[in-house]
Amino acid sequence: MKNRIFNFRTAMILMSLLLVGIDQLTKWLAVTFVKPEGSIPVLKFGDTEWINFTYCENTGMSFSLLEGQRFILIAVPIILIALVEWYIFSGRAKDKKMIFALACLAGGGLGNLIDRVFLGYVVDFIDFRIINFAIFNFADICAVLGGIAFAIMIILEENKEEKLKKAETEDENS
Repeated sequence: MKNRIFNFRTAMILMSLLLVGIDQLTKWLAVTFVKPEGSIPVLKFGDTEWINFTYCENTGMSFSLLEGQRFILIAVPIILIALVEWYIFSGRAKDKKMIFALACLAGGGLGNLIDRVFLGYVVDFIDFRIINFAIFNFADICAVLGGIAFAIMIILEENKEEKLKKAETEDENS
């Protein structure tokens, strides 16, 4: 059983690397084909552009927070990715869904970290114009969905433990 879990954990690390590869490929495509155009409509209804590919160089993080703080934007993700990998391989993360979520989070973080280290900015290109949202990339999607899934699982786990403790206390009092 322990070997199966290790193999699953290893598979999730490989999945993280695959996500990084997809992220870097989509960013290369954005640089190659979108940057020269500036913006390319992808989904349009009538005169309304819903989704565009719009080339953007983001020197900050989400919504351009910490813009120009390159050291922080490199150091913090390195620490967080290392902690995620440690958590996965330490055996503390036992649930496969949680390991999957953490692998997505790590893959997304690593994809953007590569940009920050080698380019000094993150290439963003997915532009949801219909809701006037910030321009983002594939790595952002991986990191956000992985983070949300991880947070939900932590909350559910805590609720489960709380219910078990409450049930044990009620049994002891009966």
